[in-house]
Amino acid sequence: MSISASKNRFQKINLITIILLFVLILAGGVVRSSGSGMGCPDWPKCFGRYIPPTSSADLPKDYKQKYVDKRLAKNERFAKTLDVFGYSDLAKRIREDRSILLPEEFNAGKTWTEYVNRLIGAISGLFLLLSAVYSFSYWKASKRIALLSVFNVILVGFQGWLGSIVVSTNLVAWIVTVHMLLALAILAIVIYTYHQAKVVGNQLLKTSTLVYAITIVALLLSILQITFGTEVREKIDAVATQFQGGYRNNWVANAGEIFSHHRDLAILVLVVNVMLYALIRKQFSRHSIHQQLMSFTFLIIMLQIVTGILLSYWSLPPFAQATHIVLASLIFGAQFYLLLNLHRSVNVRGLSK
Repeated sequence: MSISASKNRFQKINLITIILLFVLILAGGVVRSSGSGMGCPDWPKCFGRYIPPTSSADLPKDYKQKYVDKRLAKNERFAKTLDVFGYSDLAKRIREDRSILLPEEFNAGKTWTEYVNRLIGAISGLFLLLSAVYSFSYWKASKRIALLSVFNVILVGFQGWLGSIVVSTNLVAWIVTVHMLLALAILAIVIYTYHQAKVVGNQLLKTSTLVYAITIVALLLSILQITFGTEVREKIDAVATQFQGGYRNNWVANAGEIFSHHRDLAILVLVVNVMLYALIRKQFSRHSIHQQLMSFTFLIIMLQIVTGILLSYWSLPPFAQATHIVLASLIFGAQFYLLLNLHRSVNVRGLSK
């Protein structure tokens, strides 16, 4: 295969990977909102099988105790890691957490929800690996593309391990936030390498400093909003546990200040993006990638507000939770790609004439 064909293949694979990562975030949101994280208590198989069971009659003998023991062993390894980094108090809490001794009851719906999530994750990982392989076609033109693509494969491996810790431990709530932020980092790297591959060999000149600055502010606000949203979810989980899964209509009311911060920040996010939309419309043509991205972002923000209202006043319906997460990720992705495109691409050979 020629270098040119390899470069084209890299761009196509990278684009597919970006789409798959958004699908994976959606699948993860469905798992999270439906409580299906322990639907498959083992990995890489599910109840010791490559194809999950559909009824309790197909389960392994003494499966409950077997997987509780595995969970205890995994948490002990994680506690030892925390000890090494000086988090002895947290490690002690994990070791003393008796809730993990309660085995998960088999639920075919949750099992298959988690299994589909794993399949999408495996396919996404495969495409990330293929991206890393084909990225070396850009080695001479831009080593950064290849190095970041390889680094992303390593980051995905760490993300997979961290995801297993999320569902294995009941106490380390902040890991959920770190897990989400890492997902955004992986997504950002793929978007960045895709953009770099398209403009490689061109000199990039930054456009209006004001537009560029406000785009950065909008992007940072989106990241902060996603962080607050993840922390709201952690707080909701704690409230749900306190109410033993009941009184669902009271969960939001008991979420505390973090929910208020998340709601208030949404207003600032909207205001900043309205300002950015106005500037983009003024400085770029109707058919430019900049205005298309901003129009898409604004539409998604409106949908995000709708799902936020549904979550607040309709007792956190699971479908709205998953939609809310993926919409937030789409806003982040569109804003980041807009930021990358706020450079005017100029052919270097054209400048030298």
